[in-house]
Amino acid sequence: MIVHCCHCRDCQRQTGTAFVINAVIESDSIAIDAGATRVGSMPTDSGRPHDLYRCEACATTVWSDYGRRKTMLFVRVGTLEEPSRLPPDVHIFTRSKLPWVGLPADSPAFDVFYSSVEDFWPPEALERRRALGF
Repeated sequence: MIVHCCHCRDCQRQTGTAFVINAVIESDSIAIDAGATRVGSMPTDSGRPHDLYRCEACATTVWSDYGRRKTMLFVRVGTLEEPSRLPPDVHIFTRSKLPWVGLPADSPAFDVFYSSVEDFWPPEALERRRALGF
């Protein structure tokens, strides 16, 4: 539906790097090729739950469920076979972006989060989101 590049401190700590790239997608579109996942939770500044689903074998986070929505998940793009097919649509939480990370001049960027999903997401993504009950 949309691809976020998140520069928040939680994502930096959780990934051990400067940012994370998440593809927001319907949960019924996700399939694991082999093995299983285990879930763990982490605290957030907002207080909303953030569940991390990790590969049982290597402990890599493969997706997250922010707010326990269950129907809309945030897949870690770097875990996909072809991550280059999903460049970021937007950079969020750039207020905590590391100073040596440059952003493309033509890429939308927000200090925290964009003010309205309805004003930012493409129409087809909004339709898919509405179909999930959001």
